[in-house]
Amino acid sequence: MAKQIIHTDEAPAAIGTYSQAVRHGDTVYISGQIPLDPKTMEMVNDSIESEIHQVFRNLTAVAVAAGGSLADVAKLNIYLTDLAHFPSVNEIMAKYMPEPYPARAAIGVSSLPKGARVEADAVLVLG
Repeated sequence: MAKQIIHTDEAPAAIGTYSQAVRHGDTVYISGQIPLDPKTMEMVNDSIESEIHQVFRNLTAVAVAAGGSLADVAKLNIYLTDLAHFPSVNEIMAKYMPEPYPARAAIGVSSLPKGARVEADAVLVLG
């Protein structure tokens, strides 16, 4: 079974040697999304909450382009430069993802691309 590259102009263009997502069968692997505005390719960074919302909007756009939604996420990884922001992630995530929630990891990191404070990647299972 061949892999299918997923791309949408509704999410930020790749800023490196990767695809926004790759679908293989019913599984979609979404690359890490940082709070880049897809129209301007500028960082949204006026607050941590605005960054988190932008990350989830970007994930949503890629999931839709792959033929799914955030309801199809089986595994979500969240990367934060400050784990004190985790309560904000929980609050905002609940606005974008329905229960039952996916499996998830929260990873504290020292830095993220373009000075982002949050990044997320996901694995969707469609079907």
